[in-house]
Amino acid sequence: MDIYQWIGFIGMIFIVWAYFLLQANRYGIDSLYYQLLNLIGAILLLISLFVHFNLGSFIIEVFWIIITIYGMYKNYKSKKETIEN
Repeated sequence: MDIYQWIGFIGMIFIVWAYFLLQANRYGIDSLYYQLLNLIGAILLLISLFVHFNLGSFIIEVFWIIITIYGMYKNYKSKKETIEN
């Protein structure tokens, strides 16, 4: 297994671990830790896909990153509004 496959494997572990923590009610969907695990995992998988390309996997990881960043922005905005009020 080359370094890029290892990077993708670690990314997969991050995403699966985040999903497990969510299902086990250890963290909520708005948890920064949960969101960072998803974001870092997707980025690592995307890096591995630059070498071992698969169009379907590439597209889903791009959407995963976009949706995670959107969720992080939404949570940041919500917390900022709470502080201001």
